Parts: sequence; C-alpha cells; structure tokens
Amino acid sequence: MGKKLKLTMMLGLGLAVLAGVSGCASAAPSSHAAFDPATGQFAPCPDSPNCVSTAASDERHAIEPYTFTGATADAKARMLAIVADMPRSKVVADEGDYLHVEFRSRIFRFVDDVEFFFDEADSVVQFRSGSRTGYSDMGVNRKRMEEIRERFAASAP
Repeated sequence: MGKKLKLTMMLGLGLAVLAGVSGCASAAPSSHAAFDPATGQFAPCPDSPNCVSTAASDERHAIEPYTFTGATADAKARMLAIVADMPRSKVVADEGDYLHVEFRSRIFRFVDDVEFFFDEADSVVQFRSGSRTGYSDMGVNRKRMEEIRERFAASAP
C-alpha cells in the first residue's frame, strides 16, 4: 500500500471513531419532562436565561399562562394543531391534560422542551419552555411561547 492510501485509511478510521464517540456522548433521551403529574407542578427554571415558565415568579423566567373558554379537550386539540403546524416540532407525550413537545433549532438541532398542562379548574394552560443545553437562547423560548399565545387566541371559537 502507498503512503497516501494508508494515511487516507487511517484518517477515515479516526474520523469514524470520533463520530461514533461524539454521537454516543451527545445522544439525548427523547423525553426530558419537567412536569410532575403527582404534584401538578413544573420543575423550576435554571438560573440561565433559556427558560420561561408560568410557575416562575422572577421577571427573567416568568410568563403568563394562556386562557381558554369551553372544554379542555377542545383547547388541547387547538394546541395540538398549532404545534403540529410549527417547524421542527414533535409531540413526544400526549397524556390526558398534559402535552410535551420538542422543538429543534434549524441549524444546530438544539432541543427545547415545551410542556403544557391544561388546568380545567382555572381554564388556563400552564407551561414551561426550556432549552436542554447551553446558557442563552437569545430569547427564543419566550418568543416561541408568545407566538403560540397569539395563535392560540386567534384559534378560539
């Protein structure tokens, strides 16, 4: 074998090993739920600015819940239609009054977990939206949740 062929094979093998190792290291589970169905509460947002939650009390993370009228099942159906229409979204859990949706960024494929809890007693949708990794999201989670708020209000009967 020539030196170039050996070098090319070694380089290819090295890249394959590196890709395999980095793929294993960055593989994330499909579900990162922050909602505890036993308590009906969301986990608090971390100190980083890449999370918003209706359960947060500090200005950096707090956001108002969505309101709805009528049946909870109808509100949930509207929400499912809205998130299905949004780019790079995937519903990973749809259980009773709870939804968990993953949104992926276009270029780097970062995952944001968005969870909705449909509170029938108060006719509101509580939610938490947070990035799985990193520190800042440049306001993406807040912007997305405000966009969903507009679409949800516009879809009301």
